[in-house]
Amino acid sequence: MATAAQWIQGARPRTLPAAIAPVVIGTAAAFEMDAFRPLNAILAALVALLLQIGVNYANDYSDGVRGTDENRVGPLRLVGSGAARPELVKYAAFAAFGVAMLFGLALIIITQTWWLLLVGVGCVMAAWGYTGGKNPYGYMGLGDVFVFVFFGLVATLGTTYTQAGQISLPAVVGAIGTGLIACALLMANNVRDIPSDIQAGKRTLAVRLGDKHARESYVLMLAVAILLVVILAPTRPWMLIVLLLIPASLMPAWLMINGRKRKSLIPVLKQTGLINLGYAALFSLGLVLSHGL
Repeated sequence: MATAAQWIQGARPRTLPAAIAPVVIGTAAAFEMDAFRPLNAILAALVALLLQIGVNYANDYSDGVRGTDENRVGPLRLVGSGAARPELVKYAAFAAFGVAMLFGLALIIITQTWWLLLVGVGCVMAAWGYTGGKNPYGYMGLGDVFVFVFFGLVATLGTTYTQAGQISLPAVVGAIGTGLIACALLMANNVRDIPSDIQAGKRTLAVRLGDKHARESYVLMLAVAILLVVILAPTRPWMLIVLLLIPASLMPAWLMINGRKRKSLIPVLKQTGLINLGYAALFSLGLVLSHGL
């Protein structure tokens, strides 16, 4: 039986900033429109966190039963390491999805946005289909696309819409930015796993691009995400505060380009997660300060 610490590690805490960041940005965009709703923001955060945990357990289960995690380098995998029975990890994923749907339903009832039920179902299906089912899209190199859509656009714009009833240009820019950083985090993970993924027949985008170009794409995604705020600067000058992230991005970018050993890329996951949180914090601070001008 896996210990509590192993279950927590299996939830992959380093990926959780990717769930929180879009909610923070979406809420700040709603605040700028004088439509901040604390309860709605909390519910959106709980939905995002539980979906992220659910997809992490689902990924652990599906990759584990396929044998993809047998020779991987990186943090513990519950099924691949034999620490937990596959069915228990699958039940944990379904439990996280179920609770996320309950919080999502509460948010829909409060806001009366019933069409978001379809979005919620789509989120759960995408979360399971990443590595689950007969034809997982994560094995075809489409995982990055879905991460950008659901942990960038849907999470950010959905948060804004459930508070303000509309979206704005800052919400769109922030959604693209945090989505790209989430993709960069996934790319860092997949670059590290290229050898084992090739062996297991998992054709991630990193595998398709090849080691060199996959590493370069990580740097490009971070750069575009950070520099994108320049679009908002003419009317919201405080948004340039996001550029303070450039120095913090240099070390993980250097590791991605120059880290030849797979284990040397493990710290990049934590660093990228922190960059995503920093991006959300500075982006939101920029909106709040510009709102007062």
